[in-house]
Amino acid sequence: MRKTMLAAFGAATMLFGYPAAAQDIPLVSGSYWSVTEVTISDGHFSTYADFLASDYRKEQDFMKSKGWIKDYYILGNNNKRAGEPDLYLVQIFDHMTTPAEDISREKELNAFLAQSTRQGEAGSGERAKYRTIGGTMLLREQRYRK
Repeated sequence: MRKTMLAAFGAATMLFGYPAAAQDIPLVSGSYWSVTEVTISDGHFSTYADFLASDYRKEQDFMKSKGWIKDYYILGNNNKRAGEPDLYLVQIFDHMTTPAEDISREKELNAFLAQSTRQGEAGSGERAKYRTIGGTMLLREQRYRK
């Protein structure tokens, strides 16, 4: 019985006896990617493109200059299937914010845009007449460890 237990212990030790480096997962987490789906009503692409090129760009560039986001992209869905959005709005950032950071950033952004939160929401409501925001995905980049 004792030999059997020693043999089992020896086998278990061999299973977990790999060097530490061999046990590391070869991927590490990187930046967060927030991806928002946008569907635009027929005949209103240029209207929404005007918004993206003006107010949206100004806001994103400000957030990038503050280091709140690393980058942003507007991706078009060129081979759209039924039910898929026209555009994907992507923001890349390093960390999730705290509630206190959210409040501070909202105040700073509103001051930069010379608007209140209510005015920003009203603008979003006006755009809702010709665009629909679908789901938003939160993805996390996985990079090779070495």
